[in-house]
Amino acid sequence: MGANTTAVTDQNWNTEVLGSDKLVLVDFWAEWCGPCRKVAPILDEIAAELGDKITIAKLNVDENPNTARDYGVMSIPMLTIFKDGQAVQTAIGLRPKSEIMKLINAAL
Repeated sequence: MGANTTAVTDQNWNTEVLGSDKLVLVDFWAEWCGPCRKVAPILDEIAAELGDKITIAKLNVDENPNTARDYGVMSIPMLTIFKDGQAVQTAIGLRPKSEIMKLINAAL
């Protein structure tokens, strides 16, 4: 977990993600996932740069199966942007920073 990202769980999902007044990018990930480990430092960097505009949240799908199931997570990493409690953008798989920034900017 990066210094600038926030861990979310089944228990705090509604408060941290759905109830947030900021844009939230959720990284659905798992410890054993190689591409997830590669995208983590990119997300931490984005969080450091845009922390006043967006929250970068990480949900471990192995530890939080209910939320992963509710959002139909079948492949990871899965990056989903939430705005006003609604999923507005989703990207599956490892993405370069430029693509992730395009998703964020489209939702801001």
